[in-house]
This record gives sequence, C-alpha cells and structure tokens, in this order.
Amino acid sequence: MDGNQGIDPPPDGLADRDEQVGTSPAGPTRGERAVRAVDGRLPLAEAGKELLRKVFPDHWSFLLGELALYSFVFLLLTGVFLTFFFTPSMTDLDYHGSYLPLRGVRMSEAYASTLRISFDVRGGLLVRQIHHWAALLFTASICAHLLRVFFTGAFRRPRELNWVIGLTMFALALLEGFSGYSLPDDTLSGTGLRIAEGVLLSVPVVGTYLSFFVFGGDFPGHAVIPRLFTVHILLVPGLLLALIGAHLTLVVVLKHTQWAEPGRTNRNVVGHPFFPQFLVRTTGLAFTVGGVLALSAVLAEINPIWRYSAYRPDVVGAGAQPDWYIGFIEGALRLIPAVETGVLGHTVSWNVFLPALVVPGLLFAGLYAYPFVERWLTPGSGEHHLCDRPRNKPVRTGLGAAGVAFYTVLLVAGGNDVIAYYFGISVNSLTWGLRAAFFLAPPLTFVVTRRICLALQARDRHRLLEGDETGRIDQSIVGGFDGHHRPVPAAERYAMLVRDVPEPEEPLPGAPRTERVRAALGSWYHGDRVELPATEQESRAVTAVLTDPVHAPRPAAERPAPVGGRGPLGRLFRRLRPRRRRGRGTGR
Repeated sequence: MDGNQGIDPPPDGLADRDEQVGTSPAGPTRGERAVRAVDGRLPLAEAGKELLRKVFPDHWSFLLGELALYSFVFLLLTGVFLTFFFTPSMTDLDYHGSYLPLRGVRMSEAYASTLRISFDVRGGLLVRQIHHWAALLFTASICAHLLRVFFTGAFRRPRELNWVIGLTMFALALLEGFSGYSLPDDTLSGTGLRIAEGVLLSVPVVGTYLSFFVFGGDFPGHAVIPRLFTVHILLVPGLLLALIGAHLTLVVVLKHTQWAEPGRTNRNVVGHPFFPQFLVRTTGLAFTVGGVLALSAVLAEINPIWRYSAYRPDVVGAGAQPDWYIGFIEGALRLIPAVETGVLGHTVSWNVFLPALVVPGLLFAGLYAYPFVERWLTPGSGEHHLCDRPRNKPVRTGLGAAGVAFYTVLLVAGGNDVIAYYFGISVNSLTWGLRAAFFLAPPLTFVVTRRICLALQARDRHRLLEGDETGRIDQSIVGGFDGHHRPVPAAERYAMLVRDVPEPEEPLPGAPRTERVRAALGSWYHGDRVELPATEQESRAVTAVLTDPVHAPRPAAERPAPVGGRGPLGRLFRRLRPRRRRGRGTGR
C-alpha cells in the first residue's frame, strides 16, 4: 500500500464483481443478497472454487480410499436404521418371538431385539447383513489403502500427519468392529467379551480395576452392552467423522500423489478435475459399492446369531472365530505357551499380556513412527509428490512384506483348530509349526522380497540397454541366430528413470555417535540398488522432474508472500487471505 491510498486495491477481477454475478441496474435480487450474506460469513466461494478445481489422478489404486469412505457412509445409514430397533440392555427375559427353536429360552433384551430385527422387522435381516458386510469392507479397504500408501512412499513429507490420521482411523475401525460385533450378546460375541476380560485382567497391578471399570462389576455384568452401544454409535463414529474430515482437508490442501508418467512431475498434479469427470466416476463407484454390499447381503449369510443361541458365561462355542481384523490377536494368544510369574505379590500372565497388548502395541508404535524414522535416515528434507515403484525401495518393500507375513501367520493361527479339523491334522503339530513360522517367516520374506526387488531393477536395466524382444529371430549365413529388439516405449522409460534414489551420507570425522548410527543405517536402507543407464540429458530431466515445489526456482513475480509458513495450515491461510483483503476493500 503506497502513501497516497488509504486501503488496499482490490485484487484483479474483483472491481467489477457486481457485473460478474449478473446484477440488474435495479439492484441485486433477493437470491443474490442471500448468496452474498452467506458468502460473507462462510468461505463458500473460495472453498467451492478450490474443490471444483481439485485434480484427481487417474489410477485404480487411488480408489481404495474412496471404497473406505463409501463403506463408512453405508455403515452410518444402516446403523441409524438398526438403532431404532435394537435394545442395549442385559435384562433377562423369556423369548416369545418368531424364531421357533429359541421360544421359551432365557436371554437378554439385546439378544432378543437382535432376533426381532432379523425375523420381525421388515428388511431388518437385509440391513443387518449389509451393515456387517460394510464393516468388513470398511476395515479391509482402510488396510489396503494403508498398504498402498506404505509401499509407494505416499506417507513422506508433507503427508506424515495424514499417515498418522489414517493409522488412527484403522485402529478406531478395529474398536468399532469389535464393539458392534459384541452387541448382540450371542454365544460367539460373548466368547469374545470373555477373552477381552482376560486381556484386561492380565495388565499388571491395575488389571482388576480396568475389568471392573469396563464391565461395571463381575463379568459379564449388566453395564457392558449399554457402554459398548454408546461407544459404537456415538464415540467412535464421531471420532471417525472428525478424522475423515481432517484427512480429506489435508488431501485437498496437500494435493494428491501420482505415478511418474510423461508430463507428471514433483510440482504438478495431472488428472481429472473434480467437476464433472471425477464427480461422475466417484458417484458411480458409490452406487457400485452399495449394490455389491446389498448383493452380498442377499447371497452370502453372515453372523447368523440365531444359530449360536444366547450367551451363557459357562458355555464356549466350539470353533469360535472372530472377524478377520481381530483374528491376529486371537492367533497370538493361541501361539504363546502358558507362562506366569509372580512379581511383588502380583501374578503376571505373560501368555495373555504379551500377545494381546504388547505385540499390537509395538506393531502400531512402529507403524506410527515409520515415516519419521525413514525421514531421519534419508538425506535431504524435500517434499515428495511422486509415488515410488516398490521395486525401487527394496528395504522398505521388504519390511512391508515381512509385516504382512507376520500378520498372516497370526491370522492363520487364530483358526488353527478349524484348519486342523478340516485337514485332519494334529492341532499341536500345526501350532508348533506356526510358532516356528512366527519367527522364521518375516525375516525370510524380507530377504526374498528384497532380492526380488533388486532382480526387477536389473530387469529394468536390461530393458533400457537392450530393449524389448520383438519375437523375430534371424539366422545368419554361418548358422547363428540373432533376435530383434525394439526400444522401450517412452512412457515406460520415463517411469523407470524417474526414481528417488538418495545417496547415503558419510559422517564427518569426529561426528557424534548419533550421526554415525544414522549414516550406517542410512547406508543400509538406501544402499541396495541397481544403477540404470541414462544419458546426460535424461539425468538432467530426471533431476528437474524430482525437484520439489519448495526448492524449484521460480520467478520473483510468481513467488507467494511468506504468510503463514509453508505447511498445510499456512497454505490454507494463504487461500483465505484474498477473502479478507476483499472484505476490507469493499468496506464490509
């Protein structure tokens, strides 16, 4: 602002704002005044403009997050319907409903209301099964989405917070699934609650207090179902809605990652705009998810609680299996042998405390810390907006595959009795085999996966040097054979050469021990790779493509004002700044 002007000049295009919105000479209409009144109090114009211009990359792997979103929507819709008919009470009564085999059986109101939903409420069983299938799809799609983010490096700066949010949503989805799974108070869910009570009691010193707090007294008590009902329909859904909103906001502010293809760099996003292309496609996906869930509910029976009967604390159903997302905890409990020790007058059940609390705690702690550990081991601190091909990060891909193998062993162990029954083998032999696999499968998977990644890199090098075989073979005069090759297509060559391969740093003489450890671990983490042949011109082009937005040279006129920092909140602040300037300039 110069010394001759009392207010900031309006931004370009705002001086004739009345003409742009089509006001008549007689003044704005009632609808225009209403729109201006709302727009003056909420940033709808800026937010709508930003959303409509949002670009979404075109790749199937980016649909995994949308699957989680739409399955959550159907969870909410079906859950609201079920809430009208479910009674979260442990009061006993004699059943006199439509299901004849259970007439006269003593049961809780929770179990009786679930039977009433299934057999007496029109469409109740269909909605119940859609709800259960949607819960499985929600958890599975979050898990698959996290795996995609991990293996492609989409958790790196500036998206570490979004990784933390996504992982927290996965943990909440596990809690939401377990709480909803336990509400019907049937034999299967009651067995799961009995296991949960044993896990709480295994906590040293405070285990008894935790169990009394959760169950409101001795197991099973009369308070656990109402409390789980509150957790299931209010607490966890509210947290999930807040985290989904924060996640989507960060996606809009930080932009999408994308695969390396011609025209795609670390400083742009190439894809379809939100309106109309992406909106039409994502709406079709939403209806497809709903159709698949409804078809699954019609064709595939799930959680038939009437077959399990009402829960009795002295009865445990044979072959009881939890849903898959809790199965790894069940498997860990079955693998650990019975070990108890006494410490200061307290009995510590290590065979419950370690597998049910320590192992999942360490697993989630490692997942939360991983983006920050990798950033600590990686030289430089630039932003990363291009996805890594998993083969180009052998150690990270190997660690991820080892984690999947670790989870798979525990999941299989959670059904060792059913597997042994169907295959006619000894449960003890299967358990000992799974115990060995618990220790051997993850490191073997890491080594094999790392070697496969390096072999795929070597194959890329061979293709870049020799080209692709055409299938044509010529025979020379002397009897030799010569195969023909064609150059690798430009798009594939671009995807092969554009890869982020940081050079490990060597510690300076006399550096602190922390720096020496960091350099040694960084050399191990980033040292394994196959060099790819590239011309000098291609090397310069790859360097330009990988240059992040913060360090890319830009003309002085295009550099944004340093308001609010470079992080996501600062970017959001800068986007709202023109609105405040417009408000001061127009006297509002």
